[in-house]
This record gives sequence, structure tokens and C-alpha cells, in this order.
Amino acid sequence: MSQQTNANSQDVKLLMRATFYTQRKQVNQGKNIKFLLEEWPFWFDELGMAVHFKELTGIGLKETFTRNVDLKGKRLLNYLNTVCVNRKKKFLQAVTKCKVMRGELSGCSEDVKEIVLLLLSYFDEKEDSMFSYVDDTCLAGEVQLDQVQLTPTIIVCGRTCYSAGRFMLSVDRSIVQDNIASFISALCMMFGSYYCFNIAYPSELASTLEFLQRERH
Repeated sequence: MSQQTNANSQDVKLLMRATFYTQRKQVNQGKNIKFLLEEWPFWFDELGMAVHFKELTGIGLKETFTRNVDLKGKRLLNYLNTVCVNRKKKFLQAVTKCKVMRGELSGCSEDVKEIVLLLLSYFDEKEDSMFSYVDDTCLAGEVQLDQVQLTPTIIVCGRTCYSAGRFMLSVDRSIVQDNIASFISALCMMFGSYYCFNIAYPSELASTLEFLQRERH
């Protein structure tokens, strides 16, 4: 079914739920990402990961995240852009950089990009621990994975998150999804991967990821 372009989404959901126990068992046995990708290709698709995450946590991954962005995003951005700019010069520089990169772009997705980039700066955490930037025409096989983090990483196909036309997801230096259309989808899949595959937050991203986790709830 994963090799078909018109697989029925309801069938996928039903089958992902039916095989959830086996998927968890293999993760808990320590099966590596390449094995899991071969065995369960739909698990690394946005739909399949959402089903697994919901079975695992009882929470709708993307729905909950976007709902909380709608409820709290503008307030958080306002706080970061007004109160926090006086915290230190480095953060003010990050705010200015985001404004330049964002330009006249607006909308929920652009707000989320700015929130994530500013949170990384606020907590003094490194952007390249979460993102890896490649040319906008780069194919999955051309990504230099030895320069990518072992933990779940968003591959940005473009010079900035704002200019990227698509995203990829790397887990354990394996490209598990090479055509993610939106930043929010890429972020949710990156976040979901930590839960789905029993991966601990890396120390260099712990504060940002913990904040996003709390905001998601």
C-alpha cells in the first residue's frame, strides 16, 4: 500500500492501529530506524505517525499543536518580541534576524517558524541541533548525513525556514521522509519521533523541546 499513490487513508489508520502493539514491541526491543522504516513505511508518513502518537499518548499531535498555537501563539510572539528583547543583546539580534528573514510573510506557519527560532535563541540553544539546511533542489540521497545530528532533525530545503519549499526528516542519520510540504508538519513529525522511537531529548535542545511539549498540552 505504501508504494501506491492512492492508498485509502482510513485503511491506513485502521491497519496502523491494528499493528500498534507489534510496532511498540520492536521499538522496545531496540530495532534500528532503518529496520523500522523498511517494516513500517507508513509509520514515517504524517498520517501514520499521527495514528501511532495518538495510540501511544492519547493526544492528537498536529491538532493539539495547531490549536495551542491559535490560542497562545500571538501572545507568546508578542512577549518574545517586546519583553524579551531587553534580556540581552544576542536575543535582540535574533529578533532582528527573524524580522528580516520573515519580511512581509504572515500566517500561522510563519508565526510557528518565528516562535521556534526565537525560543532556540532565548534558551541559548543551537539552531543546527534542530535544523540542517540544504539547497532547495537537494534530493534525499544528496544530503550529507554525517553532518546531521543523530536525533530527529528537520532538513530545510532552502536557505532559511521562511524560504524553504519543502522539508525532510532525518532520524538517526536516515532520511525517513523526504517530501514534507509544511513547516508545521515537519515540526510535529520531528517532535513525534522522540516519542514514537523512545528517543531522549538531547541536552542541547532540552529547554526548547520541553517548552514546546508543555505548550502542546
